[in-house]
Amino acid sequence: MAKGYWIARVDVRDPERYQDYVAAAKPAFEKYGASFLARGGQFQRLEGAVRARNVVIEFPSLQAAIDCYNSPEYQIAAAIRQEVADAEMVVVEGV
Repeated sequence: MAKGYWIARVDVRDPERYQDYVAAAKPAFEKYGASFLARGGQFQRLEGAVRARNVVIEFPSLQAAIDCYNSPEYQIAAAIRQEVADAEMVVVEGV
C-alpha cells in the first residue's frame, strides 16, 4: 500500500498562537501514524511563490492522511491554524 503525504506551505502570522495549533494537532498526528519528514527549516526557492514554512508529513496510507485531516481532533487544530496562519495544503499518494 502506498503511503500518503501532507504537503503544507505556511506563513505564520502569530507565532505564539501557532504553538497552540501544534499542541492541538499532536493527538491527531499520533492517532493516524504521522511522521514528520520536513517541518520548517531552511529552503531555497527554485520557481514560483514561496511561503516561510514548508512541512511534509508521511502517513501509512493516503486514506490515513485524509482521515487525519478530516478527524474531529485535527479539525479543532485546523480552526486555530486558520486564525493565525495562511496556508496551502495538499495530500498526495506516494509511489
